[in-house]
Amino acid sequence: MSVNIPSNSVPSSGSRFQVHVINEGHGSGAAVSDSADPPHYEETSFGDEAQNRLRISFRPGNQECYDNFLQTGETAKTDTTFHAYDSHTNTYYLQTFGHNTMDAVPKIEYYRNTGSVSGPKVNRPSLLEIHEQLAKNVTVAPGSADRVANGDGMPGDEQAENKEEDTAGVVKFGWVKGVLVRCMLNIWGVMLFIRLSWIVGEAGIGLGVLIILLSTMVTSITGLSTSAIATNGFVRGGGAYYLISRSLGPEFGGSIGLIFAFANAVAVAMYVVGFAETVVDLLKESDSMMVDPTNDIRIIGSITVVILLGISVAGMEWEAKAQVILLVILLIAIANFFIGTVIPSNNEKKSRGFFNYQASIFAENFGPSFTKGEGFFSVFAIFFPAATGILAGANISGDLEDPQDAIPRGTMLAIFITTVAYIGVAICVAACVVRDATGSMNDTIVSGMNCNGSAACGLGYDFSRCQHEECQYGLMNNFQVMSMVSGFGPLITAGIFSATLSSALASLVSAPKVFQALCKDNIFKGLQFFAKGYGKNNEPLRGYFLTFVIAMAFILIAELNVIAPIISNFFLASYALINFSCFHASYAKSPGWRPAYGIYNMWVSLFGAILCCAVMFVINWWAAVITYVIELFLYIYVTYKKPDVNWGSSTQALSYVSALDNALELTTVEDHVKNFRPQCIVLTGGPMTRPALLDITHAFTKNSGLCICCEVFVGPRKLCVKEMNSGMAKKQAWLIKNKIKAFYAAVAADCFRDGVRSLLQASGLGRMKPNTLVIGYKKNWRKTPLSELENYVGILHDAFDFEIGVVIVRISQGFDISPVLQVQDELEKLEQERLALEAAIKDNECEEGKGGIRGLLKKAGKLNISKPAPKKDGNISTIQSMHVGEFNQKLVEASAQFKKKQGKGTIDVWWLFDDGGLTLLIPYILTLRKKWKDCKLRIYVGGKINRIEEEKISMASLLSKFRIKFADIHIIGDINIKPNKESWKVFEEMIEPYRLHESHKDLTTAEKLKRESPWKITDTELEAVKEKSYRQVRLNELLQEHSRAANLIVLSLPVARKGSISDLLYMVWLEILTKNLPPVLLVRGNHKNVLTFYS
Repeated sequence: MSVNIPSNSVPSSGSRFQVHVINEGHGSGAAVSDSADPPHYEETSFGDEAQNRLRISFRPGNQECYDNFLQTGETAKTDTTFHAYDSHTNTYYLQTFGHNTMDAVPKIEYYRNTGSVSGPKVNRPSLLEIHEQLAKNVTVAPGSADRVANGDGMPGDEQAENKEEDTAGVVKFGWVKGVLVRCMLNIWGVMLFIRLSWIVGEAGIGLGVLIILLSTMVTSITGLSTSAIATNGFVRGGGAYYLISRSLGPEFGGSIGLIFAFANAVAVAMYVVGFAETVVDLLKESDSMMVDPTNDIRIIGSITVVILLGISVAGMEWEAKAQVILLVILLIAIANFFIGTVIPSNNEKKSRGFFNYQASIFAENFGPSFTKGEGFFSVFAIFFPAATGILAGANISGDLEDPQDAIPRGTMLAIFITTVAYIGVAICVAACVVRDATGSMNDTIVSGMNCNGSAACGLGYDFSRCQHEECQYGLMNNFQVMSMVSGFGPLITAGIFSATLSSALASLVSAPKVFQALCKDNIFKGLQFFAKGYGKNNEPLRGYFLTFVIAMAFILIAELNVIAPIISNFFLASYALINFSCFHASYAKSPGWRPAYGIYNMWVSLFGAILCCAVMFVINWWAAVITYVIELFLYIYVTYKKPDVNWGSSTQALSYVSALDNALELTTVEDHVKNFRPQCIVLTGGPMTRPALLDITHAFTKNSGLCICCEVFVGPRKLCVKEMNSGMAKKQAWLIKNKIKAFYAAVAADCFRDGVRSLLQASGLGRMKPNTLVIGYKKNWRKTPLSELENYVGILHDAFDFEIGVVIVRISQGFDISPVLQVQDELEKLEQERLALEAAIKDNECEEGKGGIRGLLKKAGKLNISKPAPKKDGNISTIQSMHVGEFNQKLVEASAQFKKKQGKGTIDVWWLFDDGGLTLLIPYILTLRKKWKDCKLRIYVGGKINRIEEEKISMASLLSKFRIKFADIHIIGDINIKPNKESWKVFEEMIEPYRLHESHKDLTTAEKLKRESPWKITDTELEAVKEKSYRQVRLNELLQEHSRAANLIVLSLPVARKGSISDLLYMVWLEILTKNLPPVLLVRGNHKNVLTFYS
C-alpha cells in the first residue's frame, strides 16, 4: 500500500471560515440534512450474531427546556448562579461546556509561548489533575473551579504575573510602510540611475533584460521561500537570520547571521559611495572639487553616513518618515525620466547621444558591445546588488504588525514593481541614447563626408572618433545619462540622492537589527554585548555604532565596482540558505511545517539554492571560496560550542526519521512542539490479526511518526518466549511485504496489563519514544471475565500515568479476524497435504500397483480434498468461506475498510476538551493522505447558546492560527441538557446487570454485597457521576444527529478518574457514547501542546 501526500488535500480557503450554528433557532436540531437517511450502523460479531445484534434508532433530543426558554423569553442567569449539577432548570444548558469539570475547553492561550507579546500564556489542567482522584482536604476558593474549567489558570495563580513586554509607545508598521516601501527603496538603489545605462550599454538590450530577469529569478525564488518560512508561524525580529536559524538550526543560522549582518553593513558603504559619486560629478561640472575625485568621495561619504546614523539613532518612527519622503522623490524622478524620453531633443543633447526613440538606435543597442575586461557575468556581478533589497522588510520583522502577512505580500509585490521599472528604464534609455558620443555640436555630418554606418550617422552626427579616443558621453561613458534624458535634470539628481540615501538608510537599520537578534540568541558568547536594546522599540544602539565603523572602513575604498561583487557573494550565500531552509523544512515532512503561504515548491527552492551557489562562483570564484570558508568555519565553531537553544528546526525533524546511526546524536536534541508527531504503540497482537486497527494508525503515522505493533504473550515464560521468538521475523516480514512502515515488538508477561506496562515504558529508541497508545475497543466486554476487563481499563490508567496519549478505535464489526486467519491456515494446510499426496501418487505410480494408488485416494478422501482447495490470494477479503459458521464475510470486509480510498465525505472532529491538540492533529494528518484527501474536516465544539457568535469566531481564529483548514465549525449549545427518555432507558438497561442496588438493602446486607461483589456499580457511585452519565448519553444523541453520515468521527475520550469510576461504569460510558456510529476514534492527548502557531 503506497500513500502519497497531495499538495492540496484540504478544503480551499474559500470555505475556511464557513461555520454552522447548532440549535440556534427553534427546532434546529430536528434534522441534519434533507438528503436520504444516512446508513444505520449495526453491531455484528463472528459468533452468536442473532443474540448480540442490537438495533437502536435515536431521534433528536428533547427540546422541552429549549422551547420553554424561547417561548418565555426568560433571561439566562450568569454562570455563578448555577449549581454544579443543576440539570433540571431551564437555563442549565446555557453554561459554558466544561464549566462543571476540571477539563478545559480549547483556548488559544494554552498554545502561546511564555512571555508572548500577543497575549498571556495559560496552563491547562494537567492530565494528572483530571485523572487522579481529588484530594478530600483540598479547599477550593469560590469561583476558582469556574476559572480553572474555563482555562483561566489554576487555583492559587491569581497573583502570578505574566511578564509581558510593555507595548505602549512601540512603533509597528503595516505591509506597505514596513515592507513594500522599504523593499522598493532598497532595490531602486544606486544601479537605477547611475549604472543601469552603463549595463545596458555593455550588454545591450537583449542581454541587459536577461541580466535583470536572471537577477529577478534568483530574488523571486528566494522571495517565495522567504514567504513560506515567514508564514509558518509568528516571526520575530532578525529577518533572514531568524528565518534561517529557526528552519535549519543555530549552526547554519549563526554562521549566516554574521555574514548577512556584515553584508548589510558593507551595503551601507556601497550606497553611500554611489551617493558620493553623484555629488562629486556635480562638483566636477561646477569646477568645485575639494581635493580629487577619490578623496572627495571619501569626505562626502563620511559626512553622509554620520547624518544617516543620526537619523537611525533617533528611532524607527523618524526613519520611517524619512523613507516615505524619499520614496515620493524617487517616484517623481522615475516619472520625470520617462517624460523626458518623449520631449524632443535639442542639439546639445543630440551631441551627447540622445535622439529620442529611434528604431535604428534600438537595433544598434540590442546586441552586446563589451569593452575590454568586461563580460556577461562581470556586468551581472555589478548589477546583482540592485536586487538584494528584497529582505529590507523582512530584516525589521520585529517591528511589523503582522509579519506573516506583511512579508509575503510586500516582498513579492516590490519584486514585481521594481523589475518592471528596471526593464522599462533599460529599454527606454537604450532606445534613445547611442553608446558613444563626443558631446561636440560640431560633429555633425556635412555633405561629402563618409558615414560609418552607425545609428548616429544616420541621424546626422559623426561620433567615429570615439573608436580611437575616449569620449565623455553616451551609454558607455557617462553615468549621468538619465539626468540628460529626463525632462528636468535636477529631479534625476534628487532621485539619485533619494535612491542611494534610502537604500543606505535601510541597510543601516537592517544590519544592527539582524546582528542584535543574533547576539540575543547568545550563539556567539563574545557578542552578547551587542544584544542590549534601548527605548520602547529596543533599538540596538551599540549595533548602530558597530555598523557605522564597518561602513566607514569600506567607504574609504571609494570604488563602487570593487564593493559590489563582495556584496553579491554575501547576499547570495544568504539567499542560498533561505532557499535551502524552505526545501529542508518541506523535505522533513514535519506536521509543524504548515506555511499559510502555499505558492512555493520544495524543488524550486532547492533549484534556487543551487542557482545562488553557482552564481556566486560565476561572479567571482575567489570571493565565493572565501565566503564558503568563512561560513564553514563559523558552522564548525557553532557545532562545537553546541549553543543551548531549541527552535524545532527541520534539521531535527529530518534527523528524527533518519537511520539508526543518527539516533544517538538525536538524544542530545530536546523535543519541540513543531516537530511533534503521533508515535504509536498499537495493541494489534499479531499485526495480521487486526489489520483495520493497524491501517487506521498507519494512516496518520506513515512517513511522519513511529508505529510499533505490539503483542503480549501471557503464560509460562519458557513457552511464551519460544513462541514469541519464532514468530518475530515472520511478523516483521509481513509488515514489510504489506508496505506498512511500522515495527513489531512483543513481550512475555504474567498478565496482559503487565506486558503493556512494560511496552509503554521500554519501547522506542532515544527520542523515538511512543507518545500515543492505540487500542481497539473491547467489543465483548460484557462476556469477558472480570479480570480481563480490569486489565483493559487498567491499561488506560497506566498510559495516563506515564503521560501517554490514548486512542481507542471502534468499528461496528470489531477488529479481530483470527477466525478468518484460522480458516486460511486450514485451507493452506489442506492445500499442502493435497499437493504432497499428489506428489506421492506420482512418485509411487510406477512402483505401486492399482491397490496402492486406491489406498492413497482413500486417504485423500478422508482429508476432504476430492476438489482442489481455493488458491490463496494476498488479500484476505478474497478468501471464500467453506461453511457458514467458519467465515464471516462482513468481518473481512470491515477489516479492509481503511485500505480503500475514502470518497468525498467528512471527518467529524468533536474537540470537546483541550488535550494539547492531539484530537485535532490526528484528523489533520489524515487529510494529507491520499486515501483521505477528499474528506473535509468538520469541527464540533461545545459552547454557550447565548455566546454562539463569540465562540465560533474564537474557534475560527484559533484554527486559522494553526494553519489547519476546515469545512465547517459547529457550535453545540445543548450538550448539558438531559438526554431523552428512550436514550436514558437504554443506558439504564445496559447498566442494570452490573448494579449493586445497596441503597435498597439494610446496612448489614449492603456491606455484605460490597464484599462479595466489589466490582459492581454502587448506587452512591452512580449518583455521584450522574451528570457525566447524562453527558455520555446526550453526546451519543448529538453524534447520531450530526455525524451518522461521516466517514470517521474523532471524539475526545472521557477520562475515568482513578478510585472514583469503576471499570464497568467506564465501559458502559464508552459503549453508550460510541454505539451505532461510523468508525470512531476516541482520542485523549497527554495535555501537552502538540500544536503551535509560532515559527
